[in-house]
Amino acid sequence: MANKLEIASVLAFERKLDPSDALLYGGNWDDRKNSQEWTPITLREKSVRGTMSSRKQAQEVDALRLDGNEKNANLQTVDVATLPAGTDTLKLKFTLRVLAGTGHPSACNDAPYRKKLIATVNNYVQEYGFGELAQRYAANLANGRFLWRNRIGAEQVEVVVSQFENGKPKTSWTFDALSRSLLEPKPAEGDDNLYSLAALIADGLAGKAHVLLSTTAFARIGDGQEVFPSQELIMNRERGDKSKTLYAVDKIAAMHSQKIGNALRTIDTWYPEAEKNGPIAIEPYGSVTTQGYAYRQPKTKRDFFNLLDNWVIEDKVPEPEQQHFLIATLIRGGVFGKAG
Repeated sequence: MANKLEIASVLAFERKLDPSDALLYGGNWDDRKNSQEWTPITLREKSVRGTMSSRKQAQEVDALRLDGNEKNANLQTVDVATLPAGTDTLKLKFTLRVLAGTGHPSACNDAPYRKKLIATVNNYVQEYGFGELAQRYAANLANGRFLWRNRIGAEQVEVVVSQFENGKPKTSWTFDALSRSLLEPKPAEGDDNLYSLAALIADGLAGKAHVLLSTTAFARIGDGQEVFPSQELIMNRERGDKSKTLYAVDKIAAMHSQKIGNALRTIDTWYPEAEKNGPIAIEPYGSVTTQGYAYRQPKTKRDFFNLLDNWVIEDKVPEPEQQHFLIATLIRGGVFGKAG
C-alpha cells in the first residue's frame, strides 16, 4: 500500500504579479501627453492645533480633570502631500511584471507533495487557463482601483497601460476609469480593449510571453488638493514624534508596492458573502483588515488551506470558482507549509 501523501512542512511561493512602488507627480489635465515634465510631489510637515476628541475623554471619572483636559489643545505634527499650486491633476505611475511558474514552489521539502501539487495546478491550467483571473486583474488596472483614496471624488480619471519590450513601449491601452465599476471584477462583453490586455496578462502567467506593463493614472482632483501616498507604520512612537509619517522614494511621495498589489488582486467574489460585500483581495482566510473580519474562516471550509489540502491530498476537486481562488492565492504567493 502506497504511503499517504503528507502536507509539506516547508512550502513557499513567490508572487507572480510583481508591482513596483508607485510614484506621485502633479500637473494639469490638459498636459497629460507631456507628463514626463510633471513636478514630483514631495512631502512636508504640518503642525496643527486640534481638540481633544478621543473616546478616552468620555471615560474620565474626574469631572474637574475632564474639564481641564478637553480645554487643552491637541498639538500634532503630521506629514502632508498636495498637488503643487497651479496644478489640478495627480499622476501616479508604477510598473508590473507578470511572471510564469504558478504552482511551482520556491521552497518545498517534500518531493512527492511537490510533484502532486504541480500536476494539480497543471490540470487546472489545461482545463481553464489563466483567462478568468487575467480578466479580473486587467479590470483592476482599467478601473484605477490602485489609486485608493485618490480615486474618490475625482472629476476625471484616465489610466494608460503600456507593454514594454526591450525598454520601449510596444502596445498601449487607454481607459476611462470612472466609467468602470469597482464592484464588477470582469470586463463587459464587447470590451475588446480590456480583453486584449487580459490576454497579454494570461500569456505572461502561462509563460508564453515576457510581460512588463507600465501603468500611468491621471486623476483630476482640483488645484492644490491633498493627495494620499502610503502611510508608514511606525511601531514604537515616542511622545512628541510625528503622528503621521508618509512614504517617499528619493523624496518623491509614493505608494507601497504591497498596496498596489492588494488592489490588483481584489478579485475574490467566490467567498460566502460576496453578493452583499463585493470583491475582496485574495487572501488565504479572506481577511479584510479595514473591516476587522475574515470572510474565509476555517470553520466554513472555504479557506485556502482546507481547499488546497482537499484538492491535493484527498483528491477532492473543488468547484471551479474555488479552484480560481486557490490558483489566485498561489499567484499572490506566500509561505504555506505545515511547520510553525
